[in-house]
Amino acid sequence: MTTLVDKAILSGADNRLPMLEKDMYDSWKGRMELYMMNRQHGRMILESVENGPLIWPTIEENGVTRPKKYSELSATKAIQADCDIKATIIIL
Repeated sequence: MTTLVDKAILSGADNRLPMLEKDMYDSWKGRMELYMMNRQHGRMILESVENGPLIWPTIEENGVTRPKKYSELSATKAIQADCDIKATIIIL
């Protein structure tokens, strides 16, 4: 019977993100959460995964509603938008 340690050694686990295997989902999920929390703004990255990405704010100009540009976002919203991208990259 192959153990988690054996699989980690066989897969060459070092500083790389863990690969998802259907029989090891719980272990993978826990390691991914720890990895995300260890990043800058980790809680926001994990929140993006759990609750979905930022709903991009809109602005009305000349009677036309458009999404705000990145440069028009508040500092917090800009960080959340960045964290959404980081979360996607981590999972992929």
